[in-house]
Amino acid sequence: MKTATKKTTVKKATKRGAATPKKSAVAQKKVVKKDLSKTYNEFKEFEGQQYTGMKIGRSHKWNYDAGVWRETKITPDLWEISYAVTKRRAGRAPEGSGVPVGTGYHWYIMAHQNVTKLNANDYTTTMAGLKLKLAHKRADKDKWSLSGKTQRKHLIEFLQEIIAQLEKEPASLDFTYNEKHYLGEAIPIGQTCHDGLCEEYDIILNDASMGIIRRMKKGWKIDGIEDKKFVGAIGDAIIQSSPK
Repeated sequence: MKTATKKTTVKKATKRGAATPKKSAVAQKKVVKKDLSKTYNEFKEFEGQQYTGMKIGRSHKWNYDAGVWRETKITPDLWEISYAVTKRRAGRAPEGSGVPVGTGYHWYIMAHQNVTKLNANDYTTTMAGLKLKLAHKRADKDKWSLSGKTQRKHLIEFLQEIIAQLEKEPASLDFTYNEKHYLGEAIPIGQTCHDGLCEEYDIILNDASMGIIRRMKKGWKIDGIEDKKFVGAIGDAIIQSSPK
């Protein structure tokens, strides 16, 4: 005689507080993009001034097409220049971030341009400096955010600040790196100085412009100089020269 056997179904209990599955890399990437677009457009504050857009301290990287640079000599040392080109973002902007297509900007650029002749027709060219936003124009407006007169006023204020910085005694640099002796100066970028500590300096070494050095969370950085130890040596010289 056969005995019937009941099948017992055992349900696996799920413990409360058990770890939830990790989000996929794609899902995490979407969350990051969403957060970036949100933070880009929200209001931020810097020294009492409200602003939107990229957060202070973040960076852009662009690739420029083959543009046209024109220059006309005005005096033995002064040239008038013009440059027209399309610049393209290295990478992609976070979805939903940024200003609408058609938005315009007016920048004032102050920079060092270092040029070395390679042959009769070719030169290497590097630039390092500052650019100041004087005004912007919304895509759906015909009017700029500031009048020409006010833009000029802001430019005068900026240039006066730069002159005041240049007239101050810079940090003296004196160090040796890879058996080569360097003498120079570090001119503080005043807008980056707080409580006696500056985040950026314009560097001159052995009478040559080296660009702007930035204090990072770890160490120092100069765009275009790959030798991190050399940049670190410059940073150390700045610290040694700074008032205690």
